[in-house]
Amino acid sequence: MVVIYVDERERQSEVPKRLQALGASVIFKMLDVGDYVVSERVGVERKSASDFVKSIVDGRLFNQVKRLSEAFEKPVIIVEGSLSRALRVTGVHRRAVIGAQLALSIDMGIALIFTRNPYETAEAILVLARREQEKRGGFRSIHVRKPRIGGVEEWQLYILQCFPHVGPKIARRILESYGSIRNFCSSATLSELARIEGLGESRASEILQILNAVYKGFKEKKSASRSIVDYLKKKDGSNNQQN
Repeated sequence: MVVIYVDERERQSEVPKRLQALGASVIFKMLDVGDYVVSERVGVERKSASDFVKSIVDGRLFNQVKRLSEAFEKPVIIVEGSLSRALRVTGVHRRAVIGAQLALSIDMGIALIFTRNPYETAEAILVLARREQEKRGGFRSIHVRKPRIGGVEEWQLYILQCFPHVGPKIARRILESYGSIRNFCSSATLSELARIEGLGESRASEILQILNAVYKGFKEKKSASRSIVDYLKKKDGSNNQQN
């Protein structure tokens, strides 16, 4: 059976469901980079056509591709949806997108696959997985190289994307709302977090549950000052009983 590792943030999309319907074994996991891993050397990033175009303009795409290339020998980007419609909506010139496509494929060695919808995306991923796993004798375990992360902002975005349902866009919105990860962790409330575009109450609640949960292996330590006070009280009580 074909095994495909899927990032937790893709759990709500139609692609994993379609993969399972097609007979693939889907394993959800928090991936450091990429949305789908089909072999030790092939990782797949799934982007909507609209996000693909916007990320070319704001420069995010090439940072994401750099991380994907550092983690996988054969990186793949699947662009899902109508590219023509995305160009009309965003107003970006087609030549800019063509230039970016050429840079990705020729200069950076990225395989670009274009699909119309989640069903075609699932089929493309399944074909990739079968090709890789049949040729290389299966896929026993996942071992993805962690990408090199340079500046503070990259680390901030990387850490926030470890939360479920948080991708690059939502991570940026969280930082824009709270200013820092420390502020986010210490002061985030359900009502505030739910107002961030792309989250909503259900997803915000899930994130807060993770933030507030006490680790089962945690052992609370009594402070030294409290233990000394308790000792003195106990000693004073025993002296009073003797008197």
